[in-house]
Amino acid sequence: MASALFPVASAALLVGSPSGLGASRVRVASMRAPHVAVVGAGWSGWGAAKALVEAGCRVSLLDALPDGAVTGEKPYLTPSGKPFEAGTRGFWKDYPNIENLVASLRLREEDVFTPFTNSSFYSPDGLEATAPVFSDASIATGLKLPELPSPIGQVAATFQLFERIPVPDRVTMLGLLYAMLDYKRDAGTFEAYDRMTAHELFVRMGLSKRLVDDFVKPTLLVGLFKPPEELSAAVAMELLYFYALAHQTSFDVRWIKSRSITELIIKPLASKLKAVTLPPVREGEEPVPALRVLGNSRVTRVELGTNGKVTQLGYKEGGWTPSALVEQTVEDLDACVLALGAKGMRAIVSGSPQLAKAAPELCAAGSLGGIDVIACRLWLDKTVTTRTPANVFSRFPQLRGAGGTFFMLDQLQNEDMQLLWGDDEVQGSVVACDFYNAGALCPLSDNDIISLLMDELLPSAVPEFRNAKVVDAHVARYPGAVSWFSPGSFPSRPPLQTSVSNLVCAGDWVRLGDRETRAKGLCQERAYISGLEAANQLIRSGALGGGRAEHPVLEIRDDEPQVKAGRTVNKLIMEALRPLGLASPWVR
Repeated sequence: MASALFPVASAALLVGSPSGLGASRVRVASMRAPHVAVVGAGWSGWGAAKALVEAGCRVSLLDALPDGAVTGEKPYLTPSGKPFEAGTRGFWKDYPNIENLVASLRLREEDVFTPFTNSSFYSPDGLEATAPVFSDASIATGLKLPELPSPIGQVAATFQLFERIPVPDRVTMLGLLYAMLDYKRDAGTFEAYDRMTAHELFVRMGLSKRLVDDFVKPTLLVGLFKPPEELSAAVAMELLYFYALAHQTSFDVRWIKSRSITELIIKPLASKLKAVTLPPVREGEEPVPALRVLGNSRVTRVELGTNGKVTQLGYKEGGWTPSALVEQTVEDLDACVLALGAKGMRAIVSGSPQLAKAAPELCAAGSLGGIDVIACRLWLDKTVTTRTPANVFSRFPQLRGAGGTFFMLDQLQNEDMQLLWGDDEVQGSVVACDFYNAGALCPLSDNDIISLLMDELLPSAVPEFRNAKVVDAHVARYPGAVSWFSPGSFPSRPPLQTSVSNLVCAGDWVRLGDRETRAKGLCQERAYISGLEAANQLIRSGALGGGRAEHPVLEIRDDEPQVKAGRTVNKLIMEALRPLGLASPWVR
């Protein structure tokens, strides 16, 4: 059985097999293992928990969701007993750390992920464009397209797939290519782009209104969950570059193949980590589990000791629902990871006056806004055939300013359809529909949202939906649940290392400083990396004692030579123009 070795002080700790089967024992000298609280059990929280357990720490992982939902042992079911997941999330080409996690759990990628799939963009006028699988793209002659330098490869692969946007409008995208070279020339330039809205940047770079309205805006609405006029230009450029412009194949995306992300990936990870034990501090005592999961636990405060470090936190059972239970505590902490969004951060600093005084940057982070999301799942009586399993709504006035997607789960997860239907008889298609920036849709009743989909949006995109009836449906609302990268928000986003020496932050919105990754935006890969880096920061800072190995973080594919050369030349020119006040005059 293969094992992984991690040095701890003068000893080595032995973690069990990557399969997570059987009990594992961490052998260390007779000493108390550092105790770390991780608040939040999303990708970033689990990344931090993994790295900390493997470094020989005792971890308490807290989340407002029930235990079974946190670990995947008891996934969320609708009132009628059918499976439901909050949002449909893709796994893009450049997700090496999540892929490495899957491999470390002895899972096969083909058992976890679908093949890479095409995506379609629909407007009230019909099909607007199809995003191909770029790694399998062909040219008009039918020959497979080789991987070409960016953006030539993307243009060649998509030229014949824009159904309605005229070529002159598509050509205006060239303006973004220059912004791509310029926006992160230095820290000051990045912050200047951050203060500008993406809409203003698109106007100044000459993008046509048709291109923005029909393609770029819906892409941002489902990628960053806000329209261009409400987004930081810098973060919009980061997203467009990472997902579309960095490489010809950057936009290739696949999906979870069955059940849910929590069941297929998090559950085996949780099982592996929970099987690890630490030796007792005193002889004759029982071994201590390295990971304790406290589900249904809403953290209310973080306490600092007389030395200015985190020593304990308080929480109430009952998740986010009102609870009459007495507050409980997690004590004897050596460090803490806050793997939270703005809403959770705001709640914690509001209840932690010591922390609010010691770490004003967390108060600033908690003041940032969040984005409302609606997730809806429809079970139909007939199978509806669509061009692609993943689809985007574009320019529909019925969306009330929201972004919208619909996914044909019966196409993505078709190996065992019974899993989609729970205990009910399998009938037709199962459709997952998500709305982002959904504040104007949230007040609608569940029935009105279902009618909006079945009577207006879905039939406008695919007429076959008119012949199908809803057998069952479930609607869930998540107010303020997603990070909003608003113009000028970058300085207020939480840093990896806070002003409190043993308190770090994790999440896709965290500023990683010199540990920055090429994975950008609202991104599962970035969130997972941030969790690993949060644990690594505690190790580097000495908060956990000495001699602990950092968790490896794999690099995303490097920028292509022509991009590096373009950025170098642009920087030389702009530095020469800076004394004249002409460096990037479109930003301030």
